Amino acid sequence: MNPLKSISGTIILGFVVAVVISILVNAPGNQIWSLVVWLHVFVGVIWIGLLYYFNFVQVPAAASAVADTEGPGPAAISKYVAPLALLWFRWSALATWVTGAAALEVAGWGISNAFLLKPGVQVIGLGAWMGTIMLFNVWVLIWPNQKKILGIVTASAEEIASAKVVALMASRTNTFLSIPMLMCMVGQMHGLPF
Repeated sequence: MNPLKSISGTIILGFVVAVVISILVNAPGNQIWSLVVWLHVFVGVIWIGLLYYFNFVQVPAAASAVADTEGPGPAAISKYVAPLALLWFRWSALATWVTGAAALEVAGWGISNAFLLKPGVQVIGLGAWMGTIMLFNVWVLIWPNQKKILGIVTASAEEIASAKVVALMASRTNTFLSIPMLMCMVGQMHGLPF
C-alpha cells in the first residue's frame, strides 16, 4: 500500500521519517528538544499557511465570486472549503501555542521568563506575546464571527455585516503580526543580535 495515496498516510510517513532523523542525528538528550521544536514549527506552518491562504487567496476569491454575476458564486467556498480550513486553522493555532510553550520550557528559557521579557529571552518573548495575541484573535474574534458569516450560527444581516468587519480586521492583524513574530522566533533560535 502506497502511503502517499491518502493524506493520513502521507502525514504518518512524514512523522515517522522526521522522528527517525531526529533520533539518528541528535545527541542523546536532544531528541525531545528537537521533536518539540519541530512539532511547533510543523503546526505553526499549518496555522500561518492557512492565515496567508485566507488573506491572500480566499477573501479576494470570494469577493470576485460575489462580483461575478454570471459565475457560480462563493457558495462552494463558504459551504465546503471555509469550514474545513477554519477547523485546521483554529486547532493548529492552539497546537502552535501549546508546543511553543513546551519548547520554551524544554529549552530552559521558561514560559514566564519569555513573557516577562527577561534578559536573554526578550526576542522570543516578543514573539510569544505576538503569537498569544494572534491565538486570542483566532478563538475570540475570528472563529465566533466566521460562524455567523458561514451560517453555522443564526445571525441577522446586520450581525453578519459586522462579523465580516471584525473577522477581517482580526485576520489582517494576525497577518501583520505574523511577520515580526516569525522574525523573533527565527532570530532567537539563530542568535541574531536584535
